[in-house]
Amino acid sequence: MSKIHAAITAVHGYAPEYVLTNQELETMVDTNDEWITTRTGIKERRIQKGEGLATSDMAVPAVEMLLKKRGITADEIELIIFCTTTPDMPFPATANILADKVGAKNAWGYDLQAACSGFIYGLATGAQFIESGKHKKVLVIGGDKMSSIVNYEDRATCIIFGDGAGAVLLEPDTEGNGIIDSILKSDGAGRIYLHQKAGGSLKPASHETVDAKEHYAYQEGQAVFKFAVTNMADVAAEVMEKNELTADDIAWLVPHQANKRIIDATANRTGVSADKVIINIDRYGNTTNGTIPLCLWEWEDKFKKGDNIILAAFGGGFTWGSVYLKWAY
Repeated sequence: MSKIHAAITAVHGYAPEYVLTNQELETMVDTNDEWITTRTGIKERRIQKGEGLATSDMAVPAVEMLLKKRGITADEIELIIFCTTTPDMPFPATANILADKVGAKNAWGYDLQAACSGFIYGLATGAQFIESGKHKKVLVIGGDKMSSIVNYEDRATCIIFGDGAGAVLLEPDTEGNGIIDSILKSDGAGRIYLHQKAGGSLKPASHETVDAKEHYAYQEGQAVFKFAVTNMADVAAEVMEKNELTADDIAWLVPHQANKRIIDATANRTGVSADKVIINIDRYGNTTNGTIPLCLWEWEDKFKKGDNIILAAFGGGFTWGSVYLKWAY
């Protein structure tokens, strides 16, 4: 009996139509295109506009196209793990809302919250259900409507974030492809540097919290950058060393798209050459849980069966980690 791995067998993404450019941001806050580009690598980001639209509404088209590509129906999905920091509501889970919207009547599901590391946490979690034999079709979604928790008067954060979602299907593989290994870490002491102050049980919504603008993402940029630049790079190198992989063995490095300088540091630490590093931060900004699935979706046609791919992320928590997978198709 050959070992069962959880392989990605389909991927699709969705980015809203509205493009928020650096030029438009210049009219909103005291910033400029050159400053944003040199520090973050971001030129534009997508924003979900329209009344009554939420994170699940970006996941719906991604999931529907994924199912179409794979030639399966929604009722074949057994489990939905929705990785998000901006759920449609505090409860129920966005996974449940999505299941209803796409008609996944036989699926159970839940949301996973690990900020920007959520999607790789979700992959590692979903893989367990496949490897154990419990399930055959697991949907892992990463998506965020970051515009819903961004203060567009705060130039430190509003230049970074965008909206978007992506989904992958995990299925059993016995050919040696799929998710081979992961190293995941967290340190709650880092919460002081990156969080949303109000809206939880610590500080429920009140006139005071709204007036104090505490329902937005708060970040101490320098501290977060310092932790991210070392930890994300180190954990990517660690998963490679553990699996005896050199930079030459790696077909693609897929880093979380938070900042071009953090991406470059991760590439340098792993030794992976620039032509093998997937970057779309210039067009989407940081979509939090959406970054890695959007990268996989956009580069899907360049992947070959058996390609060694390293995913790496860092996020609020702090959370960070890396996944080593072999592409299955």
